[in-house]
Amino acid sequence: MKFCDLTLPTPEENLACDEALLDMCEAVLEEGVLRFWEPKQYFVVVGYANQVATDVNITFCEAHGIPILRRCTGGGTVLQGPGCLNYSLVLPIGDACRSILETNRFILEQHSTVVTHLLGQSAPAKPGAISNPLSTPGIQSSSRENRLQVTTERDTFAKVKWQGQTDLAIGGLKFSGNAQRRKKKFLLFHGTFLLGLEIGMVEKTLLSPPRQPEYRRNRSHADFLMNLTLSREHLSWALRMLWQAIEPLRQFPVADIDRLVREKYGTREWNLRL
Repeated sequence: MKFCDLTLPTPEENLACDEALLDMCEAVLEEGVLRFWEPKQYFVVVGYANQVATDVNITFCEAHGIPILRRCTGGGTVLQGPGCLNYSLVLPIGDACRSILETNRFILEQHSTVVTHLLGQSAPAKPGAISNPLSTPGIQSSSRENRLQVTTERDTFAKVKWQGQTDLAIGGLKFSGNAQRRKKKFLLFHGTFLLGLEIGMVEKTLLSPPRQPEYRRNRSHADFLMNLTLSREHLSWALRMLWQAIEPLRQFPVADIDRLVREKYGTREWNLRL
């Protein structure tokens, strides 16, 4: 699998890049791609079929210059910003990914195992010290005050769980949301790990979602979300090893990214269509 760590200058370009990578793999590549990116500014991203008026505090966002954009995948509306580690995984559609549900299970169960392992081990001196992120899970962890407190007590357990449709959570606190889009030969599965997002900003920019997973129990964003106390370096390296994303991606769909920004992600017709 190819790998790239690429954060583009604007929110629109970063959303367009995911779709362009999917299109490129579908058209010309014979293997998948893993991309990481981290936003430098706050912006809201609405799911493909979601309504801006019911999900977003439009007045606050407009007053503070926070863009409201729409992505090409489903799922809920989210706030992007500093402290969000985003990954974009483009995979060939095979037996393990032959349906939406099976794809969710295939990817999220592996990601939950990786996070459990990282939380249970002492931090290695450098990312290269993580030789096998899917080896026996280490000591797990406890949550308190909506933040993960890593512990070395072997009798303390807070299992990483796949909850809702595409969430990862610990003790009922969500730290990762994910979504997918499928084409004939390849699929895009992308998501976010919260590593240091200012959750108070989520309260200010997003309304309480009209549709919620059962485990949320109508909690506020502040009572529902948490940040992982993992470094970006160790988590991204473990995910690279999981997906064997070793070889750098040297072919970038620059023209397609520009076109998608111009025709789609940079337009009110797309972003505010619902």
